[in-house]
Amino acid sequence: MKNKRKETRLEKLLEMPKEIVSDEPRITISGFNEMLIENYKNILEYEEFYIKLNTYIGVININGYNLNLEKVSQDDIMVTGKIDSIDFENIIEE
Repeated sequence: MKNKRKETRLEKLLEMPKEIVSDEPRITISGFNEMLIENYKNILEYEEFYIKLNTYIGVININGYNLNLEKVSQDDIMVTGKIDSIDFENIIEE
């Protein structure tokens, strides 16, 4: 708990945006054909019609047609194709 307060103070001092210093995923969608997901952990499933990605706060499910993984790096991934729907599975913290 003490480390969390130090991070918050440091973030405020440096005025860094939350999305840069946190592990929360950031999703940018361009139309229905392109989606960038930043801060993902790993790929759980990959099919032409379904992609399941694990993040630090839950799972992202992407449904569509002709889905492809483009520009995959350690921190972010580009999904292209006809994106029909996106849904999220939150991690339940106890």
